[in-house]
Amino acid sequence: MEVRMRRPIARAAKSCPPAVPPLKRAALGWLRGIVLVAMMAAAGRAAAGDALARLHARGTLRWGGDMQGGEPYVFQDPRDRRRLAGFEVEIADALARRLDVRAEFAQNDWQTLIPSLERGDFDVALNGIEVTPARRARVAFTRPYFAFTETLVVRREDGSVHGLGDLRGERVGTLEGSLALDLVRAAPGVEAVLYEGVEEPYLDLERGRLRAVLLDNIIAGRYALPRATLRAVGTVGEGVYAIAVRPDEPELLRAVDGALAVVMGDGELRRILERWHLWDARQATLAGAAAPSAEAAAAAGTLAYLPLFLRGAGFTVAISVLAMAVAIAGGLVLSVARRYGGPVVAAAAGVYVELFRGTPVLL
Repeated sequence: MEVRMRRPIARAAKSCPPAVPPLKRAALGWLRGIVLVAMMAAAGRAAAGDALARLHARGTLRWGGDMQGGEPYVFQDPRDRRRLAGFEVEIADALARRLDVRAEFAQNDWQTLIPSLERGDFDVALNGIEVTPARRARVAFTRPYFAFTETLVVRREDGSVHGLGDLRGERVGTLEGSLALDLVRAAPGVEAVLYEGVEEPYLDLERGRLRAVLLDNIIAGRYALPRATLRAVGTVGEGVYAIAVRPDEPELLRAVDGALAVVMGDGELRRILERWHLWDARQATLAGAAAPSAEAAAAAGTLAYLPLFLRGAGFTVAISVLAMAVAIAGGLVLSVARRYGGPVVAAAAGVYVELFRGTPVLL
């Protein structure tokens, strides 16, 4: 009985792997961690650059918008239903030319443009997207390309309304997900009535179903002010449109923003807006702020390149720290191999140290 009990124990003892020394385990753990961090960093850099590379490989800049928004943003050309028209269509074409690709439109409901962009349905979202804190928390924006105001519209015979403060207990039409909706909701006692289209609110206002409508001045100018039964009360708020890009694609953001800077700087954006009767003092102010004069750029001198220098210095420091960490981990592994490894492993580690570490010192 004693012999039979000892044999299994002896066999079990022989089957157990040899214990790994603590120092070796620590070194291997450090090495695995450093390699993992390096791989994650490399993957992040590759993903950031892949978006721009995919764009050029595909040959198209896919931009999301909603044709239901209608004139003058993006809509089917009534003379040729196969073509798109609108000032944002022309902006997208101008940006694509600067990027040496072709603009490709992707139809999407306006209310879900940001979620669809996040999902990767298109490269950028360009369709009267108002820059708000809530959107900044989800996507990255280029410099603004249009400055708008929020216009309050009422029936012509209604002379008692001068602002949102006069609409307590009343129904005000607006678009879901818009800056105008935020303003209406912030007004005490005002009921917001949401619409998907831009013309329907004004039709309901004419029919008496609403007391007022609050929307961007572009929309009011196209769908409200031409109606003899409606009038604009005044401006309630203001904001800007910008192009939305996924925040994890900084290379694409810089490329699109740079293309937009060129379009603004060479006057093409102004010509586009003038063709659609949208150029005004606000756009001139916006263009001046976004595109400094040649004198100002020259005065800036080397300081203009300071962000690039700092970014390069940051990369250099990061690479140096990573290289030092890898070198320390590698040294630990070699030390463990020479101390605890078998004859072959110890000999290989010694050869590596003498040839690859010792030779450069001799040279």
